[in-house]
Amino acid sequence: MTHKHTANHARHHINLRLERWHRRCVYASGAALLISGAAWLIARFFLRAQGQFGESVSPIEPWAMKLHGAAAMVMLFFLGSLMNGHIRRALKSRRNLVSGWSMITTFLLLVVSGFGLYYLAGESDRSVWSALHWIIGLGGALLLVVHIRLGRAERLRA
Repeated sequence: MTHKHTANHARHHINLRLERWHRRCVYASGAALLISGAAWLIARFFLRAQGQFGESVSPIEPWAMKLHGAAAMVMLFFLGSLMNGHIRRALKSRRNLVSGWSMITTFLLLVVSGFGLYYLAGESDRSVWSALHWIIGLGGALLLVVHIRLGRAERLRA
């Protein structure tokens, strides 16, 4: 067996799967983000009523936003917890790199657009920041499903 063959064989035996508790925490915080973000979108675009002084904010909007902010903090914690184990091992084994780097890029864009919404956006450009954030967020949810499925498929092949 050549050194190159042995190294490739060893790479495929590096365990990238998260422990059950870790996986559940990442999934739960991701679900909380998706549900609270979707609740805000629905409330913002479909549940606003016309009042005496124009359009009124749905009572769901501020609560969805608060839950979304809290879920984002939890998700940032768990994303950080992925750095030393899951991400470092994936880079070393050179597995699932395209979807993995896509996930990292997507989360960075969500952090930047969330920061922009909270700290940078003014009334004139808030809708642009918002649209970017929720489009990236919904796409990121789909990308996470793809990333997980690719990882599971590769694990079954090995």
